[in-house]
Amino acid sequence: MGIIGQSLRYTITANKLLMLMKVGLIGTGLMGEAIALRLLEAGLDVVAYNRTAAKLQPLEDRGVAIASSVKDAIAPCDCTILMLADAPAIENMVLSADILPHWQGRAAIQMGTIGPRESQAIRDKIVAVGGEYMEAPVLGSIPQVKSGTLQIMVGGTGEQLQRWEKVLAPLGEAMLIGEVGAAAAVKLALNQLIASLTAAFGLSLSFIQRQGADVEIFMKILRDSALYAPTFDKKLQRMIDGNYADPNFPTKHLLKDTNLFINEAIASQLNVAGLSGVQEIIAQAITNLDLSDLDYSALVESIRNPS
Repeated sequence: MGIIGQSLRYTITANKLLMLMKVGLIGTGLMGEAIALRLLEAGLDVVAYNRTAAKLQPLEDRGVAIASSVKDAIAPCDCTILMLADAPAIENMVLSADILPHWQGRAAIQMGTIGPRESQAIRDKIVAVGGEYMEAPVLGSIPQVKSGTLQIMVGGTGEQLQRWEKVLAPLGEAMLIGEVGAAAAVKLALNQLIASLTAAFGLSLSFIQRQGADVEIFMKILRDSALYAPTFDKKLQRMIDGNYADPNFPTKHLLKDTNLFINEAIASQLNVAGLSGVQEIIAQAITNLDLSDLDYSALVESIRNPS
């Protein structure tokens, strides 16, 4: 058999393996929906569940199988991806006394943003009933899901990454960070930078605008300096226009992740005074200005309208 024939054979074999693998997905919010569709397009057999049935309709319309219960998203699947809001939601939905036994012989891939200690506690409960647990939080959002360019941080073992890489590969590059908890820590550290950089840029931009200086000249100097971060340009027009609609990452989720980071950093005996101010700014954007469900760049409105 020639090289082309061998390549074709391996491609067909890989596709058959994907089609034989059934993947559950619990939590079909913004990211969960995009992940389900991406996996379906890659040839995986996807079964989705969400507590709010209306959120499943777009997936059903696209051909994703819909589970009628949490159990039906776990029991028939080789692995189930968890894309839930936080650790308490995971506890309530998939670790209750009636659901926990269904993890026996099944794998949970936790892809949301939770704390390292929370992730380890979830692992312990699933492993105790004979299940498998791997954390795989991501950096990136819906555009990166659609293009398959997420950065996926894996907490677990090399054997686990090898076993489930075929599930993660359509979504992006998977990197083994260390044991369970390590990937969750890296994810929180990155999201801390999202909060801090966005707040810092929002403050500088608002100051420039209030002083009547030319924003484009400010941006030119900034872009040519070591101070520049691409996220500044990514959020610049939203902040100028005050348009925070159609978020890939809403303000309420940034506050949740900032709170998580602060709790974990304090437990690690770190000084979080600088981030506490950012935390207050985000919280005010939610409680005082009702910007909870809008793009997180809306935190700049709290800077411009201090209470």
